[in-house]
Parts: sequence; structure tokens; C-alpha cells
Amino acid sequence: MKLLEEKIKNEGQVIGTDILKVDMFLNHQIDVNLLDEMGKEFYRLFKNKGINKILTVESSGIAIAVMTAKYFNVPVVFAKKSSHKNVGNEVYSAHSHSFTHGKDYEMIVSKKYLSPTDNILFIDDFLAGGNAAFSVLDILKQSGANLVGIGIAIEKGFQDGGKKLREMGIELQSLAIVEGMDETNGVSFREQGSETRN
Repeated sequence: MKLLEEKIKNEGQVIGTDILKVDMFLNHQIDVNLLDEMGKEFYRLFKNKGINKILTVESSGIAIAVMTAKYFNVPVVFAKKSSHKNVGNEVYSAHSHSFTHGKDYEMIVSKKYLSPTDNILFIDDFLAGGNAAFSVLDILKQSGANLVGIGIAIEKGFQDGGKKLREMGIELQSLAIVEGMDETNGVSFREQGSETRN
């Protein structure tokens, strides 16, 4: 998605060779018009898949998922990263590790909101090693819900999460795939339409 790539090039900040800060438009301060276009693109990519629910992880995935759900006209469910009293004890849970925060956490979803009749699109802001995605797959397996596909805003193509998920036969669509980055040269992207995108 050229619009997102240009935004990353113009406003993103590279730290070292593995951290890409996009908090000025994606996950701290939010560019609503950009996210709206991203939602339209995810709808275009997955509109014929019978999706009836979108799943994401708090908190950075929520805004993107909501914008996407607007076009599908379906609800969003988000996995919480810690236990909450108001969720109750009837939950699906999976262990995960956050690269960004450098810590482990328990991902939980109330059993009320996932069932074997659900066709799920998982949406998230970043994909690197795939820890969050694999935890979501665990939760979906527990619930019996069907994963239709995964939509990612920014994939770090030089890490192996995307490769692993695609090798599992999962339809993974990333709007921007970062091939490499460093503080001197900035960000380079994988060519759109490459066979490795699907």
C-alpha cells in the first residue's frame, strides 16, 4: 500500500536495525484518514471470505481493526493482555511475549465472544517474529473459530513471523513489508505484488 509506505518513509523513525517508530500516525497519535484507507484496503483484500468478526490485540491493533470492521459491518473483539475482573473466569487464554515491551503476558478473550460459528479476520499493527499471531492461533483453536486470514499494517519481512505463517497455509496480507532498515538509509520495502506476499 503505497500510501502507508510513503507515510513510513516521510514520518517514521528508525532506531538501530530493528525498531521502527510510527507512533506519530499509527499507534500513539493516530492519523484517522490513513487508518480509514487501510480499513478499505483490508476490506478489498478479504471481502469475499465470509468474515463475521474481526479479532485484534490490545491496544495498538484496536484502531486499525475498528476502521476495518466499519467496512465489513461486523464487530471487533480484542484480546486483553492481562486479567480483568469484569471479564470473568470463562476465558480462552494463551501465553505470549511482547518484543516491544520486552515482557511476557497472558492474552485472554472471553468465551462469550468466540465460537465455532465465527469466521475470523485477525488484524494487527506489526508482525515481526509472530508471537502475538501464534497466541491468537492458540486461542482460536481453543474456541473452534475459523481463521479466515491475517491482515497486518507493517510486517518486518527480515524477521521470520510472516514466513512461518505463510508456510502454514494462512492467507497473510501485509500493507507494507519492510525488507530492511537502518538509521542511515532509512526503510526499504518489499515490492508490492511479490509472490511472497501471499
